[in-house]
Amino acid sequence: MVPENEEVHVLLITIPAQGHINPMLMFAKVLVSKGVHVTLATVEASRKRLIDGSSSITNNNTAAADTKFYWEFFSDDLRDDFDRSKNFEEHFRYLFTSGPPNVSNLIKKLSDVRKFSCLICNPFVPWVVDVAVEHNIPCALLWIQPSALYAIYYHFYNDLSSFPTLENPDIPIELPGVPCLSMDDMPSFIHPSNPYPSFKLLLTMIKNLDKVKWVLGSSFYELEKEVVDAMAKLHPITPVGPLVPPVILGNEESVKGNADMWKADDSCLEWLNKKPHSSVIYISFGSSILLLPKQMENIAWALKKINKPFLWVVKPSENPSDDGNGELPKGFIEETKDQGLVVTWCSQARVLSHPSIACFVSHCGWNSLLDAVASGVPVIALPQWTDQPANTKLLVYTFKTGINLQRDDNGIASKEEVERCILEITEGPKAEELKKNATHWKDAARKSVAKGGSSDKNLDLFIDDISGFSSKSI
Repeated sequence: MVPENEEVHVLLITIPAQGHINPMLMFAKVLVSKGVHVTLATVEASRKRLIDGSSSITNNNTAAADTKFYWEFFSDDLRDDFDRSKNFEEHFRYLFTSGPPNVSNLIKKLSDVRKFSCLICNPFVPWVVDVAVEHNIPCALLWIQPSALYAIYYHFYNDLSSFPTLENPDIPIELPGVPCLSMDDMPSFIHPSNPYPSFKLLLTMIKNLDKVKWVLGSSFYELEKEVVDAMAKLHPITPVGPLVPPVILGNEESVKGNADMWKADDSCLEWLNKKPHSSVIYISFGSSILLLPKQMENIAWALKKINKPFLWVVKPSENPSDDGNGELPKGFIEETKDQGLVVTWCSQARVLSHPSIACFVSHCGWNSLLDAVASGVPVIALPQWTDQPANTKLLVYTFKTGINLQRDDNGIASKEEVERCILEITEGPKAEELKKNATHWKDAARKSVAKGGSSDKNLDLFIDDISGFSSKSI
């Protein structure tokens, strides 16, 4: 906790993408609950949605003098009509140039009212580290993927282990504390056929680690003990999570609201209230993934075949096309109106916390997977790209709370395979084992953030450290 009669201010910087801003916001909420003043800064183009929209975030305190959470915005020097979500790689490149001077100017502007004890960034804005050096402010990296991915990238970029190549694709990836990975399990950004310029982002971040005072993890120690212990000998990562919505952990909100890009349909919660305990299949593939029409068709067929209640989040495409990606088969909603419910968006935390949920069919993005782990919900994995294949390996072999949909050479899971996995995770001895393991991690997650838990202690040590810097600087 922050020492009495002392104010500690930190500045968090991120891009406004759903999977990036959410863990930063979750961390902001935890810091506020510990008495830290938090400023969360992102690009100006997102101001309207975050401040004026349905996802606007406020502090519980009504008196302005008591407020500990602040929004700030900086320009990315792009025109207003530039589609940042569709052209995220180009957005990253612009920020390499525009981000440093604009965030630096923001710090100068705020210097009379907020003296920052720490700048905190995630791996996808690595240039923040140099801004911290410029202003002589300590910097922390919040790692928003599993600690195992931190180990993978660290070993890859520092050439500490062997990795598959196009010439030698069968080389196994063997790292301390990480299950043995194949080329198919590799994160997209370091895959031999990698087409993503984001490679440069992570390379820059790893090379900048000597300028970073703390690497904080969104996971929790008990979940990834072996890899956290192994990395302590190289460049430590300190888990302070799980960084999930407080409702999942049974905690009060220190800062009200969320940063969802779309308005949640709360009618699904009323619908869930009418369903039996552990009966509903929850399906969601995150904020950016649109499955191929054949995959959508196969999932729909399997759901109709097994005739179990389902809640399916099908987000409309922001850029509709003729390919049908992400669209349900015609007539499906009408045919299953007495069985399931389709919504365009929902409060995932409240859904996963609901007792009627039996399992989660997911792309296994880390935010979603961490939500499931902390909620005690088994997962059927259908990973697509970036960290998701490696996350799935952790889900199945380390956490042991899920199963992986097997796919054909075209990357499609058949309707029979979808049916098999749903039945396996909801019925019989395998289902019982997975649920037992999931409940174990749910309990461990809550203990880690409770007073005296591993993440609670790590967070207190971090705050003590930056409080010391604050007292020297003011």
